[in-house]
Amino acid sequence: MKAEHTKVRVPVSKNNICIQRDESKCILCGACRSTCKLYMDVYGNYDLDKVTHPICVGCGQCVMTCPTGALHEKEDYQEVEKLIHTKGKTIVFTTAPAVRVTLGEEFGMEPGTDVTGKMVSALRKLGGDYIFDTTFGADITIMEEATELITRLQSGKNLPMFTSCCPSWVKYIETFRPDLIKHLSTTKSPISCQASVIMTYFAKKYDINPGNIINIAVTPCTAKKFEIKRREFKNDVDYVITTRELAKWIKEKNIDFVNLKDGKYDELMDTGSGGGVIFGNSGGVMEAALRTAYHNLTGDRPTPNLLKLTPVRGLQGVKEARVSLGSKNVRVAVVCGTHNANKLLENLKDYDFIEVMACPGGCIAGGGTPKTTIPLSDKVRLARIKGLYDQDAALPRKSSYQNPDIIKLYQEFLDYPMSPMAEAILHTDYHSRKSDLGE
Repeated sequence: MKAEHTKVRVPVSKNNICIQRDESKCILCGACRSTCKLYMDVYGNYDLDKVTHPICVGCGQCVMTCPTGALHEKEDYQEVEKLIHTKGKTIVFTTAPAVRVTLGEEFGMEPGTDVTGKMVSALRKLGGDYIFDTTFGADITIMEEATELITRLQSGKNLPMFTSCCPSWVKYIETFRPDLIKHLSTTKSPISCQASVIMTYFAKKYDINPGNIINIAVTPCTAKKFEIKRREFKNDVDYVITTRELAKWIKEKNIDFVNLKDGKYDELMDTGSGGGVIFGNSGGVMEAALRTAYHNLTGDRPTPNLLKLTPVRGLQGVKEARVSLGSKNVRVAVVCGTHNANKLLENLKDYDFIEVMACPGGCIAGGGTPKTTIPLSDKVRLARIKGLYDQDAALPRKSSYQNPDIIKLYQEFLDYPMSPMAEAILHTDYHSRKSDLGE
């Protein structure tokens, strides 16, 4: 690792499970270092001489700015392909919302193009037995997180509540500010919530041995490769493959993606609300949670302002709003980039609820998305963001609590949000990684 100490580039451990470097392609341009230091506040925020391995939150933004492809995600799709040909295994793919509006770029389509149907068909051709929509998992996350938010607002404890869907943000807090871990939502991320339900509810309904299920999450995120290895998540997901990995796999198999007929997700977890869809955008988790929290507190449908919470939308590094949830006035903030989040941490008393995503614009610009421009332009980001908001606008059900399959899931299996069963399989805890800093 010491050989990697340089003032030019960011050090990457050979054991990094998210990101790898091809030394033959590195031109020492410094783009990775600038991104990590200036936007993520990771490189330069610790003493390289004290640590046993370089600190990395796995966001992959260094990958997105690397002009030569020297930095890239650790690929896992080859291992998935081997398992597909293993007798007795049930292959389950779940696809994150940001993938549907970014994957098409790898095949010459315009940024923001919705390729959901073609993506599902491609995954079937690759060997998927069941294909599910992670917007369903996002709806589960919101049912739990909105209830958790209300509980904290009513008790006044551990406020503000931080979202915990972004694994880079969670690891950043654990490493640099473990004193604030109590503020993180205990609700698992959508891919992990959905995987927990697949291994229990789905397996029982379809009479499948959970031990034979291989869960693969298709995500825009390189950091998810780290998240699924956390001991706290109990191997909910077996593999994460990025949008770019999926595109590479499709091309290797000579699948004519552009001309594929639209396929459909499998039933049981095939639909999500508009709130679940916009999870891929910065501000989307916040907006979705507030829609359902408003309903839970008032019994009414969210107001038009909550169904389009303009102040938390867009590319700004920090966005703020005040919203009325019945009799409660809630102060919220939405943040892109851990550097911007770090600045907010000194004024926590000013907020009740804070969403943080490490990547600029949210998951639509995750470290595993197509590198349509280098660095990724705001034009591309905005097109991807619009793609998800357009889907939300077209869906009749805007909020997670309206999803009939979610209602059925709670009636048949989970009982109610934050029930003993829900707590057991949908919630987790986090721990300090301060020792990684060598302090």
